[in-house]
Amino acid sequence: MSIVRWDPFADVDRLFNRMMSPRLGRWPRLSVEDDGGVTFEWTPSADISETDKEYLIRAQLPGLKKEDVKVTLGDGVLTIEGERTQQEEDKNEKVHRVESYYGSFIRTFALPDNIKAEGVRCDSKDGVLTVHIPKTEQKKPTQIAIQ
Repeated sequence: MSIVRWDPFADVDRLFNRMMSPRLGRWPRLSVEDDGGVTFEWTPSADISETDKEYLIRAQLPGLKKEDVKVTLGDGVLTIEGERTQQEEDKNEKVHRVESYYGSFIRTFALPDNIKAEGVRCDSKDGVLTVHIPKTEQKKPTQIAIQ
């Protein structure tokens, strides 16, 4: 039998984290796990823009290799997920402060209808993942004569 530390506010914290608006920013959130452990949940920031030919999503992923990130597209939703792992501690190095966040993350983006799914491509440079989502040709409205 294991002893579990009781936290009377754990349920309130979980509710607050779920209800917290994503518009307040991408700050790491404190997450209380079922076993009483505490972790930080983080999500990378992303910039979304568009040109005449494509939509662009640029996600800030410093320190991640392309093998640590997975990008999927399905049902009009683009998902970027991965994990940033903490480096091994050097026994000769004394750590005074750690301000980086580690662990798994996931970001989802709802896409408009006018995209060409088979043409989506990704590239990574200087810690920034750029997802290129080409647009389809806009159908021009046809004018119908009134009889």
